[in-house]
Amino acid sequence: MRLQVAFVFRENNNSLYRANLPRNMIENSMFEEEPDVVDLAKDSTAFPVLLYEVVYEPRSSRLLVRGLGENEMDEDEEDCESSARLLGMSFMNRSSAHRSTSSPYTRQSPPRSCSRPSARTLVVCVLFLVIVVSMTMVLYFLPECTFTKSGCRKQTTPAEPVYPISTNGEMFPWAQLRLPQSIQPLSYELTLNPDLDKMTFTGTTVITMTVRHDTKRIVLHSANLNITKATFKLGDGKATDVTVLEYKPRQQIAVKFSEELKAGQQCVLTLNYSANLSHTYDGFYNSSYSDKDGNKRVLAATQFEPLSARKAFPCFDEPSFKATFQIKISRKPDYMTLSNMPKAKTTSLPSGLQLDEFEKTSVKMSTYLVAFVVANFTPISKNVSVYSVPEKKEHTEYALDTACKLLEFYNSFFEIVYPLKKLDLVAIPDFLAGAMENWGLITFRETSLLVGKQSSLLEKQVVASVIAHELAHQWFGNLVTMSWWNDLWLNEGFATYMQYMSLQTVLPKLDIGNLFLDVRFRALEKDALNSSHAVSTEVNTPEQVEEMFDSVSYEKGASILLMLNASLPGDQQFRKGIIQYLNQFSGLNTDTDNLWNSLTQVDVSTQHQNVSEMMSSWTSQKGFPLVTVDRKGDQVTLTQEHFLLTSDNATHTSSLWHIPVTYINDTCSLAPDCKQVFTLKTKSGKTYSCQSWVLIKWLKLNHGNTGFYIVHYGDDGWAALIDALINNVNVLTPEDRASLIHNMFALSRQVLSLLNYMTNETETPPVTEALLQLNNIYRLLDKRQETDFVSRMKVRILSYFGSLMRNQTWDEEISVSKQELRSALLETACNLNVDSCIRQAKALFKKYVESNGTAHIPGDLQRVVFTVAAQSEESWSTLLEKYSKVSYDAEKRKMLQGLASTQDTRILKEGLQGNIIQTQELPLVINTVSSSFSGYLFAWDFIQENWNQLIEKFPVGSFSIQKIIKSTTSQFSTQAHLNQVQGFFSSLKERGSQMRSVQEALETIRLNQRWMDRNLPSFNEWL
Repeated sequence: MRLQVAFVFRENNNSLYRANLPRNMIENSMFEEEPDVVDLAKDSTAFPVLLYEVVYEPRSSRLLVRGLGENEMDEDEEDCESSARLLGMSFMNRSSAHRSTSSPYTRQSPPRSCSRPSARTLVVCVLFLVIVVSMTMVLYFLPECTFTKSGCRKQTTPAEPVYPISTNGEMFPWAQLRLPQSIQPLSYELTLNPDLDKMTFTGTTVITMTVRHDTKRIVLHSANLNITKATFKLGDGKATDVTVLEYKPRQQIAVKFSEELKAGQQCVLTLNYSANLSHTYDGFYNSSYSDKDGNKRVLAATQFEPLSARKAFPCFDEPSFKATFQIKISRKPDYMTLSNMPKAKTTSLPSGLQLDEFEKTSVKMSTYLVAFVVANFTPISKNVSVYSVPEKKEHTEYALDTACKLLEFYNSFFEIVYPLKKLDLVAIPDFLAGAMENWGLITFRETSLLVGKQSSLLEKQVVASVIAHELAHQWFGNLVTMSWWNDLWLNEGFATYMQYMSLQTVLPKLDIGNLFLDVRFRALEKDALNSSHAVSTEVNTPEQVEEMFDSVSYEKGASILLMLNASLPGDQQFRKGIIQYLNQFSGLNTDTDNLWNSLTQVDVSTQHQNVSEMMSSWTSQKGFPLVTVDRKGDQVTLTQEHFLLTSDNATHTSSLWHIPVTYINDTCSLAPDCKQVFTLKTKSGKTYSCQSWVLIKWLKLNHGNTGFYIVHYGDDGWAALIDALINNVNVLTPEDRASLIHNMFALSRQVLSLLNYMTNETETPPVTEALLQLNNIYRLLDKRQETDFVSRMKVRILSYFGSLMRNQTWDEEISVSKQELRSALLETACNLNVDSCIRQAKALFKKYVESNGTAHIPGDLQRVVFTVAAQSEESWSTLLEKYSKVSYDAEKRKMLQGLASTQDTRILKEGLQGNIIQTQELPLVINTVSSSFSGYLFAWDFIQENWNQLIEKFPVGSFSIQKIIKSTTSQFSTQAHLNQVQGFFSSLKERGSQMRSVQEALETIRLNQRWMDRNLPSFNEWL
């Protein structure tokens, strides 16, 4: 999937397993360091100042900084006095009237004598008087002005906006990123004429609009389009030619009018244009593949989310400007076209081309959901159609069957029938994202849609997850759409939640719960960074829009919905709320408050809960809480605080969450009705008393890890839980055991004691979580070349899991959960060079090669087998040859990971060139190269040397760029590497220096550095 989260570690200033540690890592001395001191006069770019890094100073500290002492004064008065001092003036001189005139230290008056002043003195006096009078007049005539450090901030007359200059030298009539609201598009008629030989296209866009407010301008979007002709028609009047102004930095065009367009009028703007097909992965772009005879076949497809519809046709390219669309596309006779709606008719043109005309969309939709494809694809159909290149038609059956089942489920669950006449799923050979939810024409990367006949259930789980996600978007995102990208989570968080919830019902054999648990753990790790952001956060630039597509919008959004559903009474409360939300806002745009209000309105239970009040605390602020449990006799006290992995430059706020706390205890821990729920709203603590609690041995909070928070139980509480697990591993569910492991590593508490129980653990969630955390530490040690620690760490890991590793088979496994467990165990074993694992992997690869690919390697074992084989130069070459011939994409991708796991860095250059290896796979290649000891420095050098090419292929801030940055920096742990990373990204300026992912990278390196510098001595004792 698209999530790639860097893993960071908390540290202990004495020992990895020492008990007496403070409650929160904010207070932990192992994360304290002297602040970096920067000479801003020498290096103003070393630490770019970001809006979200501004820290509030208490009033007393501000007064002290300004040299005014600690005297309280009115805020405006304070600002005015400080500003006046900056101007060199004595402000109001309030104390002068009270000065003593009889002081013995009063300066003596000189003897009275009259002398004529010199000419210089007169000139100086006159100039002084002129300055004083001028400043007095300015202050007098400047109305209602409050001076601050930045000058006058309140005026009765707002400053005139500074309009930019368009490409023809005229003033462009708009000065903001967001479009004006004076014009609303009603419908688009698009005619597109792609030339796949020349890789160009021409188009005509006819936009029918209504005037919402009186205006003399129409402003819309256009990017890389050469507009050749423009006409405008008002009402029933005659169409006239108009001049189109363009301001390229904001990708905006405009038409100005001498007379105002009046509210309520309708008008039509017609634009003819030409452009090149994009060579990246957005807009209207070209793609290619090789057919069964080795011939190159070209095609064209679209990817418009978030800001690229404007690269295919001029439009109002913001989510709130919904309209209808009617599309016509010309093509060669041996091609076919697809769009959002069914084809209405085909007309033969004199040029020999054919013109396909599609029905007008039956719903209004945002521009980013428009889509069209020109290709030679083959479909299979039921009530849904799945398209692929002809050679891969046999790999589409699973997708078709899964899509039909999920469509039926969603129609029933939402009680709203899918509103379009058709639904197509299309596998695109070159496609950067996992998939895109275009309404009626969902596009996929081939690995996200196509499944071979011998595919494992784990591979089918991936495909089913993506299909479930995109189908959920047909309601959440398409039918009801966020108003602006700051609330992207309303689309992506809901679709992510529904993909897991729907598959648990529709395809329970896929055991999707383990995957959902894992992504919630990873989302917590990202959100524990100070560089994280609120679920709903301000978005003001295209780069910030791109950066919203991250695990906070997707996985955290899904996690808080799960938490809400788990806390509401009854099974149907949540469902009723979202059905009301969908019905109330069908066809409209919404924000987060609309959702919470809908869920609050349907809460008719006796335990009425204000959902809006509770959930706004989870979407309006970044991070999540640490809940601390303090048990004393029959009393339990709970407190909450903001959990941060680091206090570096932290924005210290009084963060407070309304936490639906769930808990179980030793008297009832496994049955569903054991769970109890209450809400923690206070920060300082809430005490609960119950005489029966004296007899309770332990409490486990956050049952099933359905809540988005972590828990600290105190030394006695942790010890009781660990003793319980050592005595009976099944006293808690696998999800609760995994939750304890995750929390303990996050808090760096009693890890040694915890891991002692792992020798009895056989379930997938706790084993895979423990392996992930230990492997992260192992890789950091390996990258630091701490060879002694690495060898002893290997012994320690094998002591916990060696027996379980030896018990794994290398044959087909039918259980998804067991496939996940086996894959994690054997990949770890082979990475640690366990002889038996290496031998088995080599034997499987040899058999595979000798059979010419007919001997099947189980899907969950392919990556480990190909990785082991690639370490031999001869086998690497064999694997590369197989890679070029294999048609099944999931297998091909695992081969690529094997090829990228070695010192042979040719794979990086091949990925950038896009010949043997598709450029869409370059982020995966970089991630794999970075994981190995031999490749991580090569990968870092590679992105520095090729940064400009990378951001040409992948937009600044995009998920791909986020993944590349994280992959190449997350395992650095030295000051030298920190300086390198900081210096490189600071030098980029507008080419990437301000990205949030850069701040995350720097923060992660500091965390790794401290963990290593402060924990290695105690870690040595543990090993």
